[in-house]
Amino acid sequence: MAFLDTEDRASRKTVIGRMIIGLVVVIVFLIPYGTMMIGSLKTQAEILQIPPSFMPQDGLQWSNYVSMWDTPETPVPYNLISTIVISVFATLLVLLVATPAAYFTARFKFPGKMVFMFLVIVTQMLQPAVLTAGLFKQMLAWDLNDTWLAMILINAAFNLAFAVWIMHSFFAGVPRSIDEAAQIDGAGKLRVLFTINLPLVWPGIVTAVIFTFVSCWNEFAASLVILSTAENQPLSVALTKFVGQYATAWQYVFGVSIVAIVPVIVLFALIEKRLIGGLAAGAVK
Repeated sequence: MAFLDTEDRASRKTVIGRMIIGLVVVIVFLIPYGTMMIGSLKTQAEILQIPPSFMPQDGLQWSNYVSMWDTPETPVPYNLISTIVISVFATLLVLLVATPAAYFTARFKFPGKMVFMFLVIVTQMLQPAVLTAGLFKQMLAWDLNDTWLAMILINAAFNLAFAVWIMHSFFAGVPRSIDEAAQIDGAGKLRVLFTINLPLVWPGIVTAVIFTFVSCWNEFAASLVILSTAENQPLSVALTKFVGQYATAWQYVFGVSIVAIVPVIVLFALIEKRLIGGLAAGAVK
């Protein structure tokens, strides 16, 4: 009994130690977000004062969000809409192309398969920042410069490789016998893909969605070059408009950052249950 009590105390200490470490990690990661939130509710003078104060001394300046929202030079509402449209449609396009591509590469053998997969992963080495001149010239040739469609295509192209590789590994993990059993029962290839395989690889799809959406949401370099109209630019570009050569409106920078963070948090909150459900469904299958 004494041995069991000692073992229970040791395990309890281990759990408590892990909880403390986890709490410290959470606090460290939340401090920057808390600083941004509080900074967005301060006056410019309070932000720049030395020594700095943590909490606003003149009250919470909720008017900062109103002023930021109504700035003529930086139409934040349009920038938010632009960011949402580009990110959502680029993500949908990636899923539309990557899902059948990943399924085909995982299930079928064809000449040049390894070369194709190698080329897919090589494209991950190329980023919009190093290709902005070529992308700008290409969009001009297609008469798509300064349009949402241009950024949807660019973002989809640069996130397609990762989505294919992620979903390829999940499709490859599904036993072929499941496909064969469904085909014996009379299911066609499309039905096997959409009704049999997709529920089993749901965690991989969720991973691809999260990575693609966040990557599109944060994209900056190509948007800065391709989108010249202020209303068409995403929040990542609009944020720089509050940074001047001689002064920076930090309260607005923090405010735009908070506005840009909220939709991503909502996405994670909505997808979390589906991710857990997909994992459970895959385990049962």
